[in-house]
Amino acid sequence: MSYLFTSESVSEGHPDKVSDQISDALIDNFLAFDPDSKVACETLVTTGQVILAGEVKSKTYLDVQRIARDVIERIGYTKAEYQFDSKSCGVLSAIHEQSQDINQGVDRANKEEQGAGDQGMMFGYATKETENYMPLALDLSHKILQELADLRRECKEIPYLRPDAKSQVTIEYSDDNVPLRIDSIVVSTQHDDFAGDEEMLATIRKDIINILIPRVMAKLPANLQALFNGQIKYHINPTGKFVIGGPHGDTGLTGRKIIVDTYGGKGAHGGGAFSGKDPSKVDRSAAYATRHIAKNLVAAGVADEVLVQVSYAIGVVEPMGIFISTYGTAHVDMTDGEIAKKVSEVFDMRPYAIETRLKLRNPMYLETAAYGHMGRKNEIVKKSFIGADGMSHEREVELFTWEKLDYQDQVKAAFGL
Repeated sequence: MSYLFTSESVSEGHPDKVSDQISDALIDNFLAFDPDSKVACETLVTTGQVILAGEVKSKTYLDVQRIARDVIERIGYTKAEYQFDSKSCGVLSAIHEQSQDINQGVDRANKEEQGAGDQGMMFGYATKETENYMPLALDLSHKILQELADLRRECKEIPYLRPDAKSQVTIEYSDDNVPLRIDSIVVSTQHDDFAGDEEMLATIRKDIINILIPRVMAKLPANLQALFNGQIKYHINPTGKFVIGGPHGDTGLTGRKIIVDTYGGKGAHGGGAFSGKDPSKVDRSAAYATRHIAKNLVAAGVADEVLVQVSYAIGVVEPMGIFISTYGTAHVDMTDGEIAKKVSEVFDMRPYAIETRLKLRNPMYLETAAYGHMGRKNEIVKKSFIGADGMSHEREVELFTWEKLDYQDQVKAAFGL
């Protein structure tokens, strides 16, 4: 019997994502001027207020107020009527120096012997059901909100949009886990106030279905376009009016959207957030490394679907273990345990090795903080950072290195494919 599976996403203007982006902008700025920085930074946003807290060990000084305001402006909170805007909001910093008790477990005279920054387990996942090896429901949820953000910035076809938004997609799957159709799409978008609630809601529904959805579909391959049909149930702003939103409508905190950040409920999640953490924190770096492993295994033909788990003890160099599940989709004559052993021979999972392999000491993190950390485009971009000298410094930065399929040949060789 067929079944339904649902994933959600939230926009860059969602209050939790505003917090994530500010935290990751701080990470980028610390790493831009001191690549050895150790940072764990949390952000809270609410009506007219930003609160920064956390621990830092770094040789550089940052104007954290300017960084926070720049992020808020880039997102689109630029009007006083939002009750939260880049120019007038208060920014309070309670960032302090990292505990030496924590640091002693991480730093080593020999960098290759760097210990894990925390204990815990991290998961990576990949599936063949989309071109970027991501679960379909989450991938579509992200794409809907990315297109909505583009429409908001264009301010032409849908001129009344505000930054806060959420989406949700439900897919019907066959018994053998093949997507059959889209069952329902939910979009809730913040908007300007305009006369007549019923007329307003009718306009928003019409614009989302007739303008946004066709733009999303146009960027999809033909097999995914075929999943859209006249039977989709649309729930557009189902609670009604959505004028009050963003940090004024709901307090935001760093790290509250960890399922949106990863696989939309598919696979598994170790529980640790990513944003605001430098790569010595294996919550972040090992989650990227396991995604890299899972994606290369699927792309190399080891299996159609792969879940990878790795676990660490704080201050210990080697991982506690690596677990693999192929969900019965393996194309090699090996057990999942045997696959895991082979994976541990191909991929060095010591923290410093992960940082080096994926170039994680570069200021690459702000871009991860909205629309998912996984399934994104690996590319080189130019980024500018303002130093303590007040001057702008430009850097070339490679983004989403864990999305590269650069280990396919090693994987194929290891598994005889």
